[in-house]
Amino acid sequence: MATVTPVFSTLSLYLSRRFLFGFFVVLLSIGSIIFLIDIVELMRRSGTRSDITFQIVLQLALLKLPYMLQKILPFTVLFGSMHALWRMTRTSELIIARASGVSVWQFLAPAFCVAALIGAFFVAVINPVGSSMLLRYEQLEAKLFQGRASLLSVSEAGLWLRQSDAQGRAVIHAQRMAPGKIILSKVTIYLYDTENRFTGRLDAPRAQLEKGHWLLSNVLVTAPGQPSSREPVYKIPTDWTAAKIQDSFSSPETLSFWNFPGFIAILDQAGFTAARHKVYWYSLLALPIMLAAMVLVAASFSLRTARRGGVATLIGVGVLFSFFLFFLSDVAFTLGLSSAIPAFLAAFTPAMVTLLIGLSILMHLEES
Repeated sequence: MATVTPVFSTLSLYLSRRFLFGFFVVLLSIGSIIFLIDIVELMRRSGTRSDITFQIVLQLALLKLPYMLQKILPFTVLFGSMHALWRMTRTSELIIARASGVSVWQFLAPAFCVAALIGAFFVAVINPVGSSMLLRYEQLEAKLFQGRASLLSVSEAGLWLRQSDAQGRAVIHAQRMAPGKIILSKVTIYLYDTENRFTGRLDAPRAQLEKGHWLLSNVLVTAPGQPSSREPVYKIPTDWTAAKIQDSFSSPETLSFWNFPGFIAILDQAGFTAARHKVYWYSLLALPIMLAAMVLVAASFSLRTARRGGVATLIGVGVLFSFFLFFLSDVAFTLGLSSAIPAFLAAFTPAMVTLLIGLSILMHLEES
């Protein structure tokens, strides 16, 4: 009678260490390559700029590195798991474990749990640090290479902002904006009640964002059925802050995982589309599932190719699956951004499809 190996047995801990070792070897290898490529690319872009030193280039590459590591994390787990399984097959450890009655599900359970924990750790700890570093990278990159002092940008039609509260909704338009303290020039504000009826218009040469309100100067107040009046100072309550306005112009990747729920609620309340932020946030939630699924896929391919002794075949299959996963993720995210499918479904589809592929192949192998 085959003995059942508990999840936290000595064998499970040994297998966990082997998978962790394979993961860190691949992460260090791919991370070093990406870091060197970023340095070369930044040096190429700064080739004609004497004010951008190698120290600045190194700083920019380091600021971008945590985000890039998060991007390649699923493929790192895939190839790290393949590396660990291949080494255990070469040393006959995997064969001995199978011969002693350990099923494929039992020796993969530790790696499955480890991969899920790695995903949770990256989402909860590394992502907040990496997002702030990426935001700093984008700010420096915009300043040094594009000559922009801020990520905030205004189109030819000016800047548009929307906000709403219990009293109604306000649509703010400005011709120009000075970043930092967020000072708007040539401001027009359209006011609506909770029933979306127009209630007034404010025109001011200047508006400054202060704590909890917009401060307008020399305001022309216009309301339906009433004569226009001039006010020296006018305040409009708001929950916008300089950081939130900055974030609304930044990519979702520069937001911390913990800040997404509140920021998405603000965007929805103000009338902005939050599709990009929702898809990205849900993809972070799906990351532990994706990494755990990658272990199953790696085992599916490794167990098939290990019998044939083809390392090149093993790597080739992994690369092909990586391209397939990249294509699937890109299609799902595009559908989510266009609201063709719900953001939750767009983010979780790649992870669930990968999980089902790994489970189906392993079940077929185990039965045969």
